[in-house]
Amino acid sequence: MLHQDGSRAAWLAGQPALDLVVTMDDATSTVYSALLVEEEGTASTFRGLLEVFESKGLPLSLYTDRGSHYFVTVKAGETVDRGRLTQVGWALKRLGIEHIAAYSPQARGRSERMFGTLQDRLIKELAQAGISDIETANRWLREVYLPAHNHRFARPPAVAQSAFVAAPDRAALVEALCVQEERVVERDNTVSWRKLKLQLPDSPLRHHWVKARVRVHQYPDGQLALFHGPACIARYDALGRPEGAGPTRRRARACSAPSSDGLASTASVTTTPRGPPLTAPARGVARQAQAGTDKTPPRSTKNKAAKRLPSAAPAA
Repeated sequence: MLHQDGSRAAWLAGQPALDLVVTMDDATSTVYSALLVEEEGTASTFRGLLEVFESKGLPLSLYTDRGSHYFVTVKAGETVDRGRLTQVGWALKRLGIEHIAAYSPQARGRSERMFGTLQDRLIKELAQAGISDIETANRWLREVYLPAHNHRFARPPAVAQSAFVAAPDRAALVEALCVQEERVVERDNTVSWRKLKLQLPDSPLRHHWVKARVRVHQYPDGQLALFHGPACIARYDALGRPEGAGPTRRRARACSAPSSDGLASTASVTTTPRGPPLTAPARGVARQAQAGTDKTPPRSTKNKAAKRLPSAAPAA
């Protein structure tokens, strides 16, 4: 059985309070994962469990408090609603891991004692190491602190045989330990996710996905994916941009096919002075109406022709 719990403190000198999420072995008190995060929640739970499952395998059960990201509790202080699972609850169910809720402070005694030790030692050691940012602190915890901590405080198991079972590969674990929700593709071939619009790309599977029921996966780092059944049909970054998409570029506007009087090159158009259209009438010559049309010569031509006629004799 694994324990997972969080403790809020000013772990980094000069920085605001952070949550330290610890995943430890109930039998030996070995700390398998310790993560500093701004706020404990679903994402930090998945990150901690992924670290443990990938390195050790799957446990038989996970023991946690009744925080809202772990369980749904209709009324404070009452039992959890086993019929309504959180995202963490669904992930554990997919992996076949029993989720046990703590109902008394005494039941969490081991993790509370662990946090007492960590607050006494870890804050000082992080300060001595001169670490002030979360990313560096988490790498130092994993590579430096936890091996030394477990060497000093972990106890040997009463039974030598491990209770962990083989875990799926990392890709399968990542897909299991993530937020999953169903959506229906909208008429513009997009999926709404929180404040994002996820545009589905062209697919060889079908012409479009309109009205199809798909599943959104949101991973602990914020990246997204869309699944239709077992098939992944699209992936996006945390901002909803398709995977592999570069900076957007303004595309040249599509143009219609050139007409017969517009075949000159761009260079000739820009360097040769523009003259009158080839179809314009010669200056001073009346334009004749075309056969088969009801067009009449321009009014200006009629006026010029009238001026050339001899003037009438004055009236008697």
